[in-house]
Amino acid sequence: MTKYGLRAQVILYTILPTILIGGILATSFTVYRFQQANDYLINFAINITEPLAITSEYGMQDETRTILRRVTGATHRKNSGIIKSLTIFDAHNKIFVTSNFHRDFEIQRLPDGVAIPEYTTVSYYGENIIVRTPIIDEGDFLKYQLTFETPRKILGYVALEINRSQVSLLLYRDIVFSFCIVFLGILCSLYFAFKQAQRITAPICKMVNVVEKISLGRLNSRVEGDYSGEIYSLQHGINEMAMAMSKHHQEMQESIDLATSELRETLDQMEVQNIELDLIRKKAQQAAKVKSEFLANMSHELRTPLNGVIGFARQLLKTKMTSSQVDYLETIERSAANLLHIINDILDFSKIEAGKLMLEHIPFDLRDCIDETMYLLAPSAHEKGLELSVLIDANVTQSVLGDAMRLQQILTNLIGNAIKFTQQGDIEVKIQQVADKKGLITLKISISDTGIGISKQQQAQLFCAFGQADSSITRQYGGTGLGLVITQKLIQKMQGEIHFYSVEDQGSTFWFNIKFEKNSHELLSILPTERLQGCDILVFEKNIPSAHACMQLLAQWKTKPCIAHTEKQWQKSLHKNYDSIVIGHSHSADIPALLTHISQAQNYTKNVIVLINSNNIRLYERLKASAINHCLCKPISHKNFANALLENRPEIPRLRHLNHPQKIIKTQMSVLAVDDNPANLKLISAMLNDIATHIVTCVNGIEAVELAKNNKFDLIFMDIQMPRLDGINACYQIKQQSINSKTPIIAVTAHAYPGEKEQFLKQGMDDCLAKPIDEIALQQIIQRWHNVEMPNKPKAFSLSPQEKQLNVSFDWALALKQSAGKEDLAKEMLALFLDEFPSMHKYTEDFMYTKIKAETFAQILHKFHGGCSYSGVPRLINIIKELEKGMKKNQNAEQLSPELLELLDELENIKQAIPKDLL
Repeated sequence: MTKYGLRAQVILYTILPTILIGGILATSFTVYRFQQANDYLINFAINITEPLAITSEYGMQDETRTILRRVTGATHRKNSGIIKSLTIFDAHNKIFVTSNFHRDFEIQRLPDGVAIPEYTTVSYYGENIIVRTPIIDEGDFLKYQLTFETPRKILGYVALEINRSQVSLLLYRDIVFSFCIVFLGILCSLYFAFKQAQRITAPICKMVNVVEKISLGRLNSRVEGDYSGEIYSLQHGINEMAMAMSKHHQEMQESIDLATSELRETLDQMEVQNIELDLIRKKAQQAAKVKSEFLANMSHELRTPLNGVIGFARQLLKTKMTSSQVDYLETIERSAANLLHIINDILDFSKIEAGKLMLEHIPFDLRDCIDETMYLLAPSAHEKGLELSVLIDANVTQSVLGDAMRLQQILTNLIGNAIKFTQQGDIEVKIQQVADKKGLITLKISISDTGIGISKQQQAQLFCAFGQADSSITRQYGGTGLGLVITQKLIQKMQGEIHFYSVEDQGSTFWFNIKFEKNSHELLSILPTERLQGCDILVFEKNIPSAHACMQLLAQWKTKPCIAHTEKQWQKSLHKNYDSIVIGHSHSADIPALLTHISQAQNYTKNVIVLINSNNIRLYERLKASAINHCLCKPISHKNFANALLENRPEIPRLRHLNHPQKIIKTQMSVLAVDDNPANLKLISAMLNDIATHIVTCVNGIEAVELAKNNKFDLIFMDIQMPRLDGINACYQIKQQSINSKTPIIAVTAHAYPGEKEQFLKQGMDDCLAKPIDEIALQQIIQRWHNVEMPNKPKAFSLSPQEKQLNVSFDWALALKQSAGKEDLAKEMLALFLDEFPSMHKYTEDFMYTKIKAETFAQILHKFHGGCSYSGVPRLINIIKELEKGMKKNQNAEQLSPELLELLDELENIKQAIPKDLL
């Protein structure tokens, strides 16, 4: 009741008892009157039927209907308001006389088979009451006394039908009357309740109004009126409270006035400061805009000369030169690359500050990505004589979704720093998978070195922009001081964090966690390492981290490795023949000892593999001259290492090494190159000259538009920033012309600021090529926009009619297409695919006979599906898709038996359909 007001409660508690008591009394009275009326009607009927039954005895015996008809008629007329019909039935349940025939007359007769009751009975039929009284022959009783066993003779019975309608009307009248009295009582109670509520709530409402006025600040408000009792106490308390508040308000107002005067002075000072801050903010915004423009222009201005330096250095390296000239050019190229790296660091830092650094979400091979990074960093480590090793746990997921370029940038920064600050010793990279939840894996990558370490004082500023551990003017190590800052931001964007531990003069360890999404479609794996299982391999490696890295790969490939760390262990191991012998060598100056070990190894194996800590070409040539099988550079590339181990294995397909661009055959195509810088124009012309037969150059946009009006080109390379007419407007005008309206126009720009490429594409460019121009990127652009002929084009196989008939299940052209047109790769994939047939046949039969679970078979089927996607077997792919759909619907082996049998048949069809010259 707390949600109702006092007035409502007073009224409710006053009316509610009246309603309850009145309702109970009216209901009780109604029920009593109904029962009383019912009893009255029954007694009235009995008082009529029983005397009439006695009167009718002699009339029934004499069968004198006239007298009984008069009696019943007279009785009916006198009580016509109640009696509906009065009937006398004989002993055979037939009508003797009746006072009134009507439609429902038959309800007075006893049902067939029911004996005439010996006593008066009452029956109810809706609004009618039937009273039946037996007519008993009392004459025999006067002649002689009957015993209890002698039954009385029943001559018939009297049936009286009474209508309760008139009595019901009287009863309803009484009910209405009683409820009217109750309603009148409620009205009276309601009147008195409102009066009482008004007397109580009126002064309270006045007090509430006064309190409300006081709360609004009208402290001179008072409660007026003469009250007594509790109301008077409440009135007095409110008035006292108002007086006290008035007094305190006056004191507070004096304090506020004093504080306001002081605040006004402070606000005047703050207003001046706000104006100054607003001016500073506008200047900062303008400075940020100028900085962005400066970075974009700086990128263009620096990359333009770098483009010429790097490009022509690479072109010169292709020509015949002396060793000194080659060394000088390599130094020039490395210096330019270092300068380009500094520019990239500054631009990346600017992107991060602006919040415009976006990560890619594409599938890539994690191990290949790491191997490529190590391949690029290895020469720096080799120059300082450092041992660089990589250990990747076997459980690390290989196919992931993420930004491979940014991962390489993180590794390059951290490993590059380790190389920079380490003068001797080892640099070890460890990669572990620490979590795998809901398709998201967490990798822990640590880089340990034996360098100069970082002091505790220097560690505090390690992740500060433009700062380094050694910030003195005469510091020995160069750099922008942005590498670790960029690395930290990139790791944070990959949902990870970076930590480090360092001891001065002993070394440092940096480790970080990053997250990648699992790739649901496994990348194509062409490493047939199962052929290495059980191979005896001897490894001689004195450097412990490198030995661990080598042994880890061999253990993953399930070989039988034997490790020798010392000269004594090496000599002891040379007591039997091996499939391969691996010799690791860290000191490139001690070549005689290495040659001795090679000579010893050749007596115990046909496959000698040397791992050297150098990228010196002369050293490679000298070692190859010693008749070794393979010379590999540390750290080990898993694909190169597997190739070397599989060299002498029978029927072993060659593996792909790290991706290198294929040389494009010069083809018939016309290319327009536009650039205002003569060096850049000369460089791109030289690069295009190896690819296209016809190259046209010009130095500004106006000349490009004029040339495009009269000449049809297959490709146009357009610089962005040019005098007279820039590249964007030149592109627009060329697109408006009909002759080159559909010719692809490639933007060649040194701009690398966020959103530049997307902006160029929106403004009409078809693609973008960044400066300095990379030969690989240029080839990829041309392959993307123009059909060029590759050197090893797969030959077309001519199939016999019988083979064509069988070839319904196998499409060699499709297999070539799925293998990027590489015939050797397609054959390798086909061989690996066929090797899986026996195991797939067994797994299918095991599933059909419920020897393996459905979840296990689903995983096997999904893995097999990946191999099908690169082998030109479309029919088999459709069958597997149907099986996977059924298994997703939880269908069992019995329900999938048609598809399973079809799968087994298709495996046999594919074996027969593949031409023999492909195997």
